[in-house]
Amino acid sequence: MKKILILTAGFGEGHNSAARGVRAGLARVAPQMEVELRDLFPETFGVFNEIVRRAYIGLINRWPRSWRYVYDWLDRKKDFEQRFQKFRGLKKNLGRLLDRFQPDVVVSTFPAYPYLLQQILGNDRGCKNVAVVTDSITVNAIWYHAPADYFLVANQQSADVVRDGGVSAEKIKTFGFPVSPCFCDFAKDRPLPNGTRPRVIYVINAGASRAPDLVRKLLALNIELTVTVGRNEKLRRAIQAAAGDRKVDIYGWTEEMPRLLCENHVLIGKAGGATVQETIAAACPMIINHVVSGQEEGNAQLIVETNSGVIALSNDEVFSQVQCAFANGAGQWREWSTNISKLSRPRASLNIAEFLLSI
Repeated sequence: MKKILILTAGFGEGHNSAARGVRAGLARVAPQMEVELRDLFPETFGVFNEIVRRAYIGLINRWPRSWRYVYDWLDRKKDFEQRFQKFRGLKKNLGRLLDRFQPDVVVSTFPAYPYLLQQILGNDRGCKNVAVVTDSITVNAIWYHAPADYFLVANQQSADVVRDGGVSAEKIKTFGFPVSPCFCDFAKDRPLPNGTRPRVIYVINAGASRAPDLVRKLLALNIELTVTVGRNEKLRRAIQAAAGDRKVDIYGWTEEMPRLLCENHVLIGKAGGATVQETIAAACPMIINHVVSGQEEGNAQLIVETNSGVIALSNDEVFSQVQCAFANGAGQWREWSTNISKLSRPRASLNIAEFLLSI
């Protein structure tokens, strides 16, 4: 039986979400498989890693346009191999893990690991080096310059970018984003919003300060509203106060997102890699209210170019788009729903698991 090592990092939820999805897919396809999922950054850098991680998340959420300069700087680089030579502590920890676990396949959902694996083991490494690209369309060069054996991408548009970046077509596999296989467990055909109130889910993972105002605006519409606030108890109280005596379903951190997305008609949220790919898997049209320049632009572009939703960056725009979506017999929503259903690949993690077993 093969051993599969999955490596991730906490710099953006997309990396962790992809890693968990691959692990969950393997658990269903081959429950006896020996699988280990690790984030070596906190293990290596300790408190410093948490400081950097929080600074990164704060930057992309509060000043998303500033991140564009860093993203573009990375995209222009050609010496990634040399730069990762400096990560001596990380390589040391990864080397120890490889010696102990002896994996047949290493799956990386964070772009640093394929370089480190190559530096530690060289060309005769004895295990496959697989990169799961979590960017969509605006794929950073740090991904496709990596010395991986295979690149797993979410869609054909991203596959084209990776191929144009110099990766041979036989190394690129388009399975979809490895969302939780739980998305396969829920019916994809949600009732049309005729005669019943449309269901809207607002996932607050950026712009928390303006969220209560948006909730107040949305509750003026004839909709059923669900709001997720993560682990932010202060935000929960603010949303409850904004709702007053009007009914709103509020969730903290939850593992029920597959069910919630499959039950709702529209998602309001930021264009994060995990969020966009999960809404596609659920075939739930999206109104994007926050875009991090650079890395999230491709996610937003995918939704807009396929007419699977829209970008609305102000509360007034979001309100207007929700209103328009369900006006005139929900014509706009029907169009979005038809288009996003064509992109949906809820079995992606299962297909990836089967591929990993085959190599």
